[in-house]
Order: sequence, then structure tokens, then C-alpha cells
Amino acid sequence: MSPASPAEVTIVVPCYNEGPVIREVLAELLRAWPHVIAVDDGSSDDTAARLDDTGATVVRHAVNLGQGAALQTGIDLALARGARYVVTFDGDGQHRAEDVAALVAPLAEGRADVALGSRFLGGTVGMPQSRRVVLRLATAFTRVAAGLDITDTHNGLRAFTAAAARALRITQNRMAHASEILHEIRRLRLRFVEVPVTIRYTEWSRRKGQSALDALSILFDLLVRRIMG
Repeated sequence: MSPASPAEVTIVVPCYNEGPVIREVLAELLRAWPHVIAVDDGSSDDTAARLDDTGATVVRHAVNLGQGAALQTGIDLALARGARYVVTFDGDGQHRAEDVAALVAPLAEGRADVALGSRFLGGTVGMPQSRRVVLRLATAFTRVAAGLDITDTHNGLRAFTAAAARALRITQNRMAHASEILHEIRRLRLRFVEVPVTIRYTEWSRRKGQSALDALSILFDLLVRRIMG
């Protein structure tokens, strides 16, 4: 199979209070990928104004609903517009536009329905040691809870075929959506691969990132959800 054309790919960027960095994030993406959807999830800073004239399609939530809801909004629009492949990409500057092609490649080759970015197969820049420990624990928990042989979790850099994106529904509006997606991959028996990517921990992303307490809260919520069925 031939590589995916950039025109076949739509990138969904959820953003909440990313004013200082969002224009740079979108500019980096749009240099190589013409179809980018930015979902402003009820930001209270100047994110909305900074999204103007970027070249991205902008969708706005009137109130903050959480990253899971922002992703679902963007994915639904991408599918409605005929995207063949949908990529999710964080708006805080942690992800690199050059990793998108590697994520889409196994889907275009017919080897997988979903590609998951892995910083532990790839690399990190400026990652705090405390964050590394929390992510390792979260990954170990998710491997058991979701029954998937993965090396990374809560990595927002992913790619889906249109069929996979259409089958998958995100109901966890807050950050627990990341683990929910993995559960859905198993439930739907989607073929997945992990792809090495690089995650950049900047001063901005570290300031905005989840605390260890937040991560543990997510794991607790997912455990309760699993027990309750």
C-alpha cells in the first residue's frame, strides 16, 4: 500500500488555556498537514483569540467539558469531513509534528487500526523523574486492567483509521479518557501497534501537567468503573 497522503489525515488538537503556545503548535502542524481541527474547550485565557487566523478549523465549547469531550468533538467533525485517518495531538507543545507520519504509516499499510505513541519506546526531553515513576505505575496498572501489552499510557499522540475512530466512543470527559481508549481498543478487538515518539517537557507543559495526585485519582476512577462494570 502507498503512504497516506496528508490530505487524508485530520489532526485533532484539544486545547484549554494554551494561549502562550497554541499558535506555535498549530503552525508546526500546518506546515506539513493541511487539515487540523483545534477544539477550544471553554478556555478562560486568550486561547480563543490566538486561534484566529491560524489556518486551523476552530471549534469552541462554551464551557470547559474536559479533554475527552474535546477529542470526541474533534473526531466527530473529522469523520464528518471525510478523514481517512484521525490523529490526536496535545495543544501544550509536548508533541512533535514530525511524529505524525510515523503514526499514520502502519494504518496506511493495513497493519493496524490504531497506532499509539510511546515515549518509552522513543524518547523524552526534560521529563521529571517523578513523572516517569507515576507513568510507569499507571502503565503497569493499565496493562493489567485493559489487558493490553503496552509500554506507555496517557500519551495523547495517537492515530486511528476512520473505521476505528467511528467505532470508538469516548465517554470519560476528563483525563480518564486516555485509559478508556485503551479499554475500548480491547473491547472492540482493534489491531494496534505502538510507535516510538518523542515527548518534550517544556516549562509550560510541566506547569500545566497533571500532578501525581491527579494521576492516582484517574487510576482510582478507572478501577471503580471497572468494578462497577
